[in-house]
Amino acid sequence: MEVIPIKMLQDPLICSSVGKNPQMIRRVVSKDGHSNVRLDNVEGMVKLYLHDIWTTVVDIKWRYKLTLFSATFVMTWFIFGIVFYVIGKHHGDMDLPEMPSNHTPCLMNVETLTGAFLFSLESQTTIGYGFRYISEECPHAVFTLVAQLVITCLAEIFVTGAFLAKLARPKKRAETIKFSHNAVIDKHDGKMCLIIRVANMRKSPLIQCQLSGKFLHTYETKEGEKTLLHQSSVRFQVDSASDSPFLILPLTYYHVIDKASPLRHLTAENLQRQEFELVVILNATMESTAATCQRRTSYIPMEILWGYQFMPVLFTSPEGKLLADFSQFNEVRLSSDDNMLFCNDREKRELEEQYRKEP
Repeated sequence: MEVIPIKMLQDPLICSSVGKNPQMIRRVVSKDGHSNVRLDNVEGMVKLYLHDIWTTVVDIKWRYKLTLFSATFVMTWFIFGIVFYVIGKHHGDMDLPEMPSNHTPCLMNVETLTGAFLFSLESQTTIGYGFRYISEECPHAVFTLVAQLVITCLAEIFVTGAFLAKLARPKKRAETIKFSHNAVIDKHDGKMCLIIRVANMRKSPLIQCQLSGKFLHTYETKEGEKTLLHQSSVRFQVDSASDSPFLILPLTYYHVIDKASPLRHLTAENLQRQEFELVVILNATMESTAATCQRRTSYIPMEILWGYQFMPVLFTSPEGKLLADFSQFNEVRLSSDDNMLFCNDREKRELEEQYRKEP
């Protein structure tokens, strides 16, 4: 069977319909699973982000996180250095020509703002060079030192925790889950099905995998109310099961297009003229950490191929092991069912199937 090369869309928001000029296609979820929805005119956005500061810090980009990490330490060193300098200045420790011989400074060997900054740095990082140290002369300096250690310890816990939380997020694990670039419509076990492929790109398996879909389209109610994005559930299954116990091999998921399916009105003729988006969501649990990860993608009419089937990707190696050839993962070929190629009228197909079932 000849392999049919499929041209990938360069821009996920731009495609061309049959017989039409290229046009912008509305897409809620990009191919890599990111949201294309822009929030606008939200009152108090900054307040909302600051109210949930933990999520904000975890979600920010690495360059901002590294800047925040560095600024947290430098600013605390400098701020408490200024406080120590003011305490010493008020105590008369900086007036070198007028300092009496029996005068005991609050901070020993701290005579300038630079010296106060170095004392703050050494105290917070517990370097303890032994040259600059605090005396018992000033209770305010002792209290400031205790406050600095407590506050900076909490700040370090927060920033370090945000680093670890960002590193350990299941989002990175989800990026190793791969969806087929195109979905195909073909017959499977005598039923018309929408078919997609999913693969785990790591050797560590994903358990309790569940694939679901949302059919997004414009809908008008009987009362005339028009919904821009109406969501209809699309159920997928692996063979006869709705979920897979683990994902270690490339799996093929099927959605049966029957009378209850939101795709029941699609035909080979009108598929490319439709305006809809099929969002596919895979939820799985990582075996190593028991954390839940989610991977998303979407398909628009230009990415759904009628009358095609996926090429095989599983083979047996000479050593007797299963071999997954990902060079064939996105490859498709024409359907082996001639009815899919030459019979595109749904009602005609249903009548023919009913006629065959009759005794």
